[in-house]
Amino acid sequence: MHIFQSVLRMSLGLAFLIPVSTPAAYPEKPVRLIVPFSTGGGTDIQGRLLGEKMRSGLGQQVLVDNRTGAGGLIGAQITVESPPDGYTVLFTTATIAVNVTLQKDRMKFDPLKDLDPVVWVSSAPLVLVVHPSVPAKNVKELVALSSRVPQGLNMGGNTPGSTSHLSAEMFKQFAKAKGVTVLYKGGGPATLGVATGEIDLLFATAPSSMPHIKAGRLRALAVTTAKPASALPELPTMNSMYPGFTSDNWYAMFMPKGSPKAAIDRINSEVKKALSAEEVSRFYAREGLDPVGSTPVELTEMMQREIAKYRKIITDGKIRLR
Repeated sequence: MHIFQSVLRMSLGLAFLIPVSTPAAYPEKPVRLIVPFSTGGGTDIQGRLLGEKMRSGLGQQVLVDNRTGAGGLIGAQITVESPPDGYTVLFTTATIAVNVTLQKDRMKFDPLKDLDPVVWVSSAPLVLVVHPSVPAKNVKELVALSSRVPQGLNMGGNTPGSTSHLSAEMFKQFAKAKGVTVLYKGGGPATLGVATGEIDLLFATAPSSMPHIKAGRLRALAVTTAKPASALPELPTMNSMYPGFTSDNWYAMFMPKGSPKAAIDRINSEVKKALSAEEVSRFYAREGLDPVGSTPVELTEMMQREIAKYRKIITDGKIRLR
């Protein structure tokens, strides 16, 4: 009995000497930030700026990985299929909410079920602009003008399925404006189209339209965000005239489903810190972006609203990709 007790005490003593492994602090290696759009675009530039600011806080690099194609679906699918270890982050835009309906036949995942929300990063208003020759000084006058023109007004759209395109469709549905939608191959060509008088109006992104507005080549009438935009505070919102008419080029981060909560919380925190950096604030002000910095729950709630809104717009307008 004494021998057994001695052996037991020895075993317990040795147990205290064995080092206990603890989870390593996140992150242990670089974080991959998947941008599902091309280099040099708004998502890419913003992602690289935020990634650089996050590097010092994380103690690791944030490597931007551009995976383009299918309106952002290719990069999103790669994220969904990546290990949920906290080292893959998707940085995408409102297109992911649009594509749930517009590209439902090509979309092989459900963003609400197959991705973990991390943070709603920023919001960029669309600006309703017209060519200076259009005899309308406000939105109500523009709607009235559309009814007097036999074929209605020529309404531009940045690309098929873009928030610019869908805002033009919302203009028809909410304001009963008459017109034909003319789609371009990008925000630059579309903005040039309205600036040269090729089309009458466009819901343009703030960065592409502001130089033309300042130069007098375009007249701005309203913004599409729910609240006045910081870049153009004097403009009314479409929502104030037509309740529910809201759209913007929001940007948000997601991780593969099942990613560690600690990783989600850390990235969320570092993004918020980056948004408060002076260099980032200056960039956002210059580009017409409004920082958000939401919680993961707030991002989920926003996504649910956006998916439902665009589903109704696309269904009611019988919109199809061409």
